[in-house]
Amino acid sequence: MKGLVVGGGSIGRRHLRNLKELGVIELGLVETDRSRRDSVAAEIGATGFKSLDLGLGWKPDFVVVGTPTHVHAEQSLAVVRAGLHVFVEKPLSHTESGLMEIVDLVEQKKLVSLVGCNMRFHPGPAKVKSLLQEGAIGKTLFARVHGGSYLPNWRPGTDYRLNYAAKEETGGGCLLDFIHEIDLTRWYLGHMREVFCVAEHLSSLEIATEDVGILVCRHENGCLSEIHMDYVQRSYERGCQIAGEGGSVFWDFMGKQVRWFDAATNEWTKFDQPESWDVNQMYVDEMSHFLECVSEGRTTVLPIPEAAALMQVVFAAKHSAREKRMMRVGDGDRS
Repeated sequence: MKGLVVGGGSIGRRHLRNLKELGVIELGLVETDRSRRDSVAAEIGATGFKSLDLGLGWKPDFVVVGTPTHVHAEQSLAVVRAGLHVFVEKPLSHTESGLMEIVDLVEQKKLVSLVGCNMRFHPGPAKVKSLLQEGAIGKTLFARVHGGSYLPNWRPGTDYRLNYAAKEETGGGCLLDFIHEIDLTRWYLGHMREVFCVAEHLSSLEIATEDVGILVCRHENGCLSEIHMDYVQRSYERGCQIAGEGGSVFWDFMGKQVRWFDAATNEWTKFDQPESWDVNQMYVDEMSHFLECVSEGRTTVLPIPEAAALMQVVFAAKHSAREKRMMRVGDGDRS
């Protein structure tokens, strides 16, 4: 297969290396910055293109969109219009503009698509999902899911005020950046029916976006969830607690462990993350999953139509924060 990666930044380079490791020999790179394009293409052994049009003219079998958030929808639309299978880095978009056209084209053309919420391929959330599917805690009642870290520490040596995260127009704000937490909550408990959100800029960070967001969601199956996300806490934190009538499940990202309490036996069971596991493995696994689905013509775990439904939760949360009221997911103007 021929694979085209759009974007030569850190995530684009990661995908190029992983694709090469997975046996994709013919690789192309779209990157507008000439020096970066030449450097990355030479490192990987890829063919460089200065524009997406030129890259699409190369006739790849699939395209990986690994550019900044605010151009995801525009570039994904160009890809699906060309009738190509597409992998899009999270989030799918930062506005609703163009989303339904992308969804319609993916469905009409029967294209394989995947939005890269890679935390689904982390052994922690994967174990949580497995325990829930096995009925380990009985009827699920509620979840607390959280993620946070200090924005200036994300890219040492660079000015965080110039980061895409600092501006709304470039897709910044913790509600979009921590969409992993919203996706995982939805994966665990099912789709959200209603959401109430408080999202504010509370810290001294010099950014024009929210740095703390808190969602309270009612799911279609009656479960409740609380989702916390932020740019301000100095330690990197990520995890969850899910309670059911028959016990509870906890995941601690930094502790590298899932814990299950079985109320029937009053006992705890611990599942440690494999010591040999490397963070890049979840990126390899998600790309391997995408390639397998392309080869077999089957649906991925998070195709674009499903990711668009996930985005409706984010848009509803943003609307709720502005209106200071509960919003039904999918209702109203989300621009």
